[in-house]
Amino acid sequence: MRRNGGTCTRCGACCATYRVTFLRHELDSEPGGWVPVAFTEAINERGVCMRGTKNRPRRCLALRGTLGVDASCSIYQQRPSPCRAFAPEAGTGHGDAACGDARRLHGLPPLIGSYDGFPIA
Repeated sequence: MRRNGGTCTRCGACCATYRVTFLRHELDSEPGGWVPVAFTEAINERGVCMRGTKNRPRRCLALRGTLGVDASCSIYQQRPSPCRAFAPEAGTGHGDAACGDARRLHGLPPLIGSYDGFPIA
């Protein structure tokens, strides 16, 4: 979610839909890492996920506000690589399949250009 404006700033559907997994080297407890370890939980020896996204119902611990209204990421500058790579055009109002599915799951219309795929079960 982008703090600098746009639909992605207020959405948060991805943060309440998907498991956010990444490698431990991104943790701030590791040399060169940046993601606050307090916001994560272990998956296995090499991987972690954002706390709150491991099991359903999902809602990332870093997510603040109301989905589709005023959602924001409390660790935006320190977010992990999957969050940085997710729906790269969403900030401009253009979604992709994963963005569109997450938004539909939470009763939000897909962004322009989102693939009209199947809803997430």
